[in-house]
Amino acid sequence: MAHISFAGAKYSLGPEESVLECLERAEYEIPFSCRNGVCLTCMMRVREGEPPRASQKDLREGQRQQGYFLPCVCHPEDDLDIESPSDAELYGRGVVTDVTQLSANICRLRLKAATPLFYHAGQFINLRRGDGLVRSYSLASVPRLEDTLELHIKRLGRGRMSNWIHDDLKVGEALDIQGPNGDCYYIGDQPERPLLLIGNGSGLAPLFGIARDALAAGHMGQIYLYHGSRMADGLYYMDEMRSLAQENDNFHYVPCLSGEDAAVREAAGARDGRAEAVALADHTGLADWRVYLCGYPPMVKSAKKLAFLAGAALADILADSFELQDLRREPRE
Repeated sequence: MAHISFAGAKYSLGPEESVLECLERAEYEIPFSCRNGVCLTCMMRVREGEPPRASQKDLREGQRQQGYFLPCVCHPEDDLDIESPSDAELYGRGVVTDVTQLSANICRLRLKAATPLFYHAGQFINLRRGDGLVRSYSLASVPRLEDTLELHIKRLGRGRMSNWIHDDLKVGEALDIQGPNGDCYYIGDQPERPLLLIGNGSGLAPLFGIARDALAAGHMGQIYLYHGSRMADGLYYMDEMRSLAQENDNFHYVPCLSGEDAAVREAAGARDGRAEAVALADHTGLADWRVYLCGYPPMVKSAKKLAFLAGAALADILADSFELQDLRREPRE
C-alpha cells in the first residue's frame, strides 16, 4: 500500500484510490475540474518519489522534469511526498479587452496577458476568477497574427463561469490564466497534406485558430472545415469563415445543420446533417490526411471512429473534447 505525504501529514491510499481522492478524503480542497487528466487544473508537484508515467503523460517535458504530475490520474505503487505549487508558478494574469456576443449563446472573450504566453492556436487555457472557480477554454487566436488571446464561451444552463462571463464580466477586469495545454494544434511538418477540421458548437474556436495558423504558415494542402449545429442560431462566425475561403483557394468552409428544414438550411447556405457525417460522406479516403476534431464528446468519439475507418492513422487524428466529465460531490453549476 502506497502512502502520500502532504502538508506535514501522511495518508494511506485506498484500493484504486487516486492521489486526488485521497486528499479529498482527508478534507483538503484541491482545485480540479475534469478528474481525468485533461484540464490540468489539479496539477501538483512531487518533492520525493517518482510519480507514475500515466500521471505525467499530458504535461510538457519541462513540467515532467520539475516533478509536476496530475493527482486525479495518479495511482502510485510507491510512497510520494507531494506539494501544491504556488500560484506564481502556475498562473499569470490577463486583462479583458473585449466581450462580444457572437450568437444567441456564444460570446467572444479577448484577454491581454500580462506576460507573453507562448502557445499554439487550438490549445486551451484555464481561466480562474477571484473566488477560485476554474474552467478550460480553447484558443481561437493565432499568436503570429494577434497579441490578444481569443476564446469563445458557450453559455451553459447552470454554468457558473459561462453565465458570469456572458452577463457580468467587463472590459478592464482581470482573470488568472494557466497554460497553455493540449496538443490539438497545427503541425507544419508536411505543408502539402490535406487537413480535415470537424467541430460543433464552440468547437469552432480552436478550428478557426488552427485553420488561420495553417494558412499563415503557408500550408499548401487543401483545408476543409465542417462546423455543425442542430439549429441555425448555433452557427456563428459565418462571414469570417466565408471571407477566409474567398481569400484562400485551398480553404473550404462547410456549415451543417441537423435540426432545421430545407428552407432554413438554404437561407444559411448549410448542408443537411451532423458535421461529422457530412464530412466523412464527402471524404471517404483519409489515408494521407490529418484530422482535427473539436466539440462535444459524442461528436468527437463518433468522428474519430469514422475517420479511422476511412483510413486516417490514429496518430493523425487530433482531438479536443469539450464538456469534460465532472464528478464533484455537488452537481456542476
